[in-house]
Amino acid sequence: MIRRILAGCTLVAVVATTGSLYFSEVANYLPCELCWYQRILMYPLVVVLGVATLEETKSVWKTGLPLSALGTVVAAYHTFIQFAPEAVSATCTVGGCTRTDWTGLGVLTIPRLSLVAFALVTAGLFAVAHVDYHTQ
Repeated sequence: MIRRILAGCTLVAVVATTGSLYFSEVANYLPCELCWYQRILMYPLVVVLGVATLEETKSVWKTGLPLSALGTVVAAYHTFIQFAPEAVSATCTVGGCTRTDWTGLGVLTIPRLSLVAFALVTAGLFAVAHVDYHTQ
């Protein structure tokens, strides 16, 4: 069961990483400052969770959860300022954090996709932490 949860978390991190690279390298969208912070938090999860999946390491939540939880907070803030750009001053120095470059299905934006990915990984790591805690 742990391996399946970790594999799912790894898959989400791989898809999120691939998606962010597609948006910047293929679609040529300039990542804003908050996008960079989210990338810094998501990219290592691919390796951390991938290795943990192969080794079936239950304690990976201690490393992965801080990254994914902080990423969830940053992505939630980024999503919020897209809804209410007047709530934030011009703090973004690269790109434009309140700008919407891409919309999918009429409701999805890049920060919302990031929020979903971080939330899924965080939920999966909470499940792993729960199992790890109760099997000690």
